[in-house]
Amino acid sequence: MTEPATAAESAPAALPASNVTSRWRRAGAFVGPAISVAILGGALWQVHALDWHTLVAFIPTSPLIWLVLGINYLSGPLGDWVIFRKLWKIPLEGLFPLIKKMIGNQILLSYVGEVYFYDWARRHVKMEGSPFGAVKDVAILSAIAGYAMTLIMMAVAWPFIKKFGFGINGAELQGSIAIMLVTGLAITVFRNRLLSLPRPDLLFVLSVHMVRLVANTVLTAVLWSLMLPAVPLSSWLILSTGRLLVTRLPLIPNQEIAFAGALALLGGPVDQTHEMITVIALFITAIHIAVFIAMLLLDLAQRERNA
Repeated sequence: MTEPATAAESAPAALPASNVTSRWRRAGAFVGPAISVAILGGALWQVHALDWHTLVAFIPTSPLIWLVLGINYLSGPLGDWVIFRKLWKIPLEGLFPLIKKMIGNQILLSYVGEVYFYDWARRHVKMEGSPFGAVKDVAILSAIAGYAMTLIMMAVAWPFIKKFGFGINGAELQGSIAIMLVTGLAITVFRNRLLSLPRPDLLFVLSVHMVRLVANTVLTAVLWSLMLPAVPLSSWLILSTGRLLVTRLPLIPNQEIAFAGALALLGGPVDQTHEMITVIALFITAIHIAVFIAMLLLDLAQRERNA
């Protein structure tokens, strides 16, 4: 009579670790293409939603406007490239996935671009360990830089905030400041658990994010001034700073209403300013679509060349 099998004998054999790793790698190979398809779908939907009549009617004729708009558009990816050039020595070609990262974050969901770039870095960048820690740290420090720059600009522009208000009441302002300070303090206290990069690299990443935010604020004001030169550049700088504050403060319930209030208080052609900002947003969306489709075509041409 045969003895009954023990639990260990009757249980199915565990899969070898190498097989599990291989399956995860095969599944991970679809992450980048899946995100690219999702971004393409979002871009095509944006094509359907664009107000083409307004877009065509307000196309700027000045090359200087297009130059400033282009530099402002690329400021984010260029800042990221400077960061990852130092961290990983990525080549100039690494700028393309960083542009896709920006487009993914703005067309689909925030941080979906980070997932795409992490997948690209894992497959194309030679480094020790996983790139996840660096991508995570850069994303966290981007948020911290936004909070820090908001507090700094709030201190510098406080006389204008008191004068114009920017549609922010006292309770919202105090609560927003408290949230930013607590968040920054928590990340500072628990940085050894949350952040993996060495301290010098963290300071470098934070400084690049801060410079990028200043450049974006100034370039936005210059762009507005070029499109509506009747308003002094100083007023546009105040408004651009106010817009940064309004969009970064976490407890502002309706940022558009607050920004509209700032426009009215600053004076000038309010309706034209609203129209101009709407047109710039349309241009940026159209640029997202054109750039992303162009990069997809370049990828396809490169694959055909390498086949």
